[in-house]
Amino acid sequence: MSKSEEFDIIFIGAGPAGYVGAIRAAQLGFKTAVIEKRTTLGGTCLNVGCIPSKALLESSELFYQAHKDFTHHGIELGSVKLDLAKMMSRKSKIVKDLTDGIGFLFKKNKITRYQGLATLVDSKTVHITDDSNEDLSAPVILKATKAIVLATGSVPNELPSLQVDEKDILSSTGALSLDKVPTSLVVVGGGVIGLELGSVWLRLGAQVTVIEYAQEVCPFLDKEINKHFKRSLEKQGMQFITQAKVIGFEKATNTAMNLKYQSLQEGASVKSVLCDKILVATGRKPFSEGLNLEGLGIQKDERGFVKVNSHFETSVAGIYAVGDLILGPMLAHKAEEEAVALAEQLAGQAGHVNYQLVPSVIYTFPEVASVGVTEEQAKAMGLPIKTGSFPFMANGRAKALGATEGIVKIIAHAESDKILGGHIIGPRASELLGEIIVAMEFGGSSEDLARSFHAHPTLNEVVREASLAVDKRARQI
Repeated sequence: MSKSEEFDIIFIGAGPAGYVGAIRAAQLGFKTAVIEKRTTLGGTCLNVGCIPSKALLESSELFYQAHKDFTHHGIELGSVKLDLAKMMSRKSKIVKDLTDGIGFLFKKNKITRYQGLATLVDSKTVHITDDSNEDLSAPVILKATKAIVLATGSVPNELPSLQVDEKDILSSTGALSLDKVPTSLVVVGGGVIGLELGSVWLRLGAQVTVIEYAQEVCPFLDKEINKHFKRSLEKQGMQFITQAKVIGFEKATNTAMNLKYQSLQEGASVKSVLCDKILVATGRKPFSEGLNLEGLGIQKDERGFVKVNSHFETSVAGIYAVGDLILGPMLAHKAEEEAVALAEQLAGQAGHVNYQLVPSVIYTFPEVASVGVTEEQAKAMGLPIKTGSFPFMANGRAKALGATEGIVKIIAHAESDKILGGHIIGPRASELLGEIIVAMEFGGSSEDLARSFHAHPTLNEVVREASLAVDKRARQI
């Protein structure tokens, strides 16, 4: 016999969009339910994405520093050994602590959680079946009086020539759980995920080669920043093959493979790279399988993104979509803001997302963080601009840290001085970007940043000096 219950708002998916949106909805007084197919909360980001990758990036960076940098500080460690199992255990504990924390927040906010697969019946009804439940005649039936919110996220893109088995050919998920360091790793795709995970295994001792179809890795970056970025990774030992198409692979030995690729130049011959692991990191695509979108007439574009209006409503009234399922950067913080804005709109408030200020971060070392337009984008838009840059090399705190690589770049309107973009490559760039975002949110100018107090000595002073440099009055260089 079917079990039925009624809620104001039902979220399908418990990733950053689903769980944060549900918490906000509950805070606003809505009776809220969340349906998640995983046994744990937090979605891809928390379970097999943002959080575990950052845990491994931090651990691998410390391992690398112990090998390469500590002697410069007068610290002699002798032989430095890697305990990969312990490193992985630390990563898993961080993930568990955070997923358990979301469970606590659900209880605190009286959010009802269902585990299983969700299928839309109509604009008000969702059926839930368990993965192992083959009897679809008696599912849990949920009714939504106000809204059903699709927050099912995304999954890795696949390459027909490289079928992921999580043994030899890895997705980003498999690359987070290796039981030993590969001798050589080829990363197919020079985007954020590929470079971050490639950096982890590079620091731990693997030879890493990145094959990218485009002319540059991370082509969305400001060109000046990207030049610094690639040079830094090359100095660390990462190798790049750009403007190349992967053809396939063949076994060379029981433990090694030859990955075959071809330059995009006309008439180029097929070449190969010998490796023992291949990471396929060619981006992600929206995930909506099993939801019955087609049956309800919910429209998607040619890339599989669900079409929504300015209030996140799909082509079927009462059904909404947020996060990776809709157009825009596939970023956890973007998904969270959309879900919160939707919950507030449903409560009659003025929920809003400023898409001009969605930050982007690459958590390699040095980190790369950006917001707003690049210099190239501004010029293409015909905007009159002035720019200012300042190197970490000239900053006292960076010298004390032994992390002097990189720059801060500010792009401002040439007439109003309004900040249009901020781009950083350097230590803790992800944290330093915050003050630029806040300044831009309030329509601030480079002069505003330049005249604001910055404690000395701090890395933030590089942001101030870059702002001063917009008007050619940097004081520390």
